[in-house]
Amino acid sequence: MSVRISWIVVAMFFLSCCGAALAPAAEHRIGGGVNYWIAVDDVDIDDVDDDGFSYLASYQYWPGLLGFEVDLEILPDRFGETALAPQAFVLLGRSIYGGAGVGIEYRDGDFADQPFFAFRGGLNLELLPGLYGDFYALYRFNDSADLDDENTDIDTDTLFFGAMVRLAL
Repeated sequence: MSVRISWIVVAMFFLSCCGAALAPAAEHRIGGGVNYWIAVDDVDIDDVDDDGFSYLASYQYWPGLLGFEVDLEILPDRFGETALAPQAFVLLGRSIYGGAGVGIEYRDGDFADQPFFAFRGGLNLELLPGLYGDFYALYRFNDSADLDDENTDIDTDTLFFGAMVRLAL
């Protein structure tokens, strides 16, 4: 009886080692990119653009089909004010992926009253060994933004189109 148990233990060890060898290795990736953003609703306030560019620094961790990402986004002149937006995403997939995230904007020395939420879908390609290109669309939604120099709230639901380049560490 103990010989059978020994063979079962050896077989399970062998199969687990083979399965680990076939699974992709967990990767840490660091990089940066650019977004083009456009407000979903038209903004009718003088000197406030309803589209523009933002820049990101990014870190990803992909242990398998489930990945995690944290970004720091710089939004110069978003709705008339420069903002920083730390954000985090949970991503599902490898080359083609989708996910959801949360973040908060920091403007004029204060964090926003409420966080924003986002849905994202994209294409993550290995361009060269260890060099990845990430091309995506993102829908960010929250209720509104109260601008300091205006008496009105504006709807800040925004569509982003972005590209990033990351190096695997």
